[in-house]
Amino acid sequence: MKILWAPWRLNYVKNADKEKNSCFICKAFESDPAEDRNNLLLYRGKKALVILNKFPYNTGHLMVCPIRHTGDFLSLMPEELEEINFLIKKSIKALKRAYNPDGFNIGLNLGKVSGGSVDTHIHYHIVPRWQGDTNFMPIIGNAKVIPQSLDETYEILKRYWD
Repeated sequence: MKILWAPWRLNYVKNADKEKNSCFICKAFESDPAEDRNNLLLYRGKKALVILNKFPYNTGHLMVCPIRHTGDFLSLMPEELEEINFLIKKSIKALKRAYNPDGFNIGLNLGKVSGGSVDTHIHYHIVPRWQGDTNFMPIIGNAKVIPQSLDETYEILKRYWD
């Protein structure tokens, strides 16, 4: 049997039931700004925020979210959409400077059936991609290798937000 160590997942497993009834995005924003690092919150705007994905597809996987808790895209106000788009652009710029990816996957899942794990709070995924970043591990080993810790990723990207 092959063992892949992922100790950061223990917190998720232990708190999965508790988290079902709370929104980690709202919780991060409502926390004291001194806790931003622990919550992986990179940027607090007026209408939107940027947060690292705790369970990334690739190093640097960010999410841009409206501050207002809503799962209804049609309810987003023009000011929210404007700031979200500005932060997506700023995220791309920061990721290019920090990691020099070859491209990006950017998108959102609307509704549970779309594959969204959090369907009650809209969030855009920004996933940096590199030529050759796919390999045998997901296919053969049914595992994805993330070569950098979330703490290190936060530290690197925070420099481009401050």
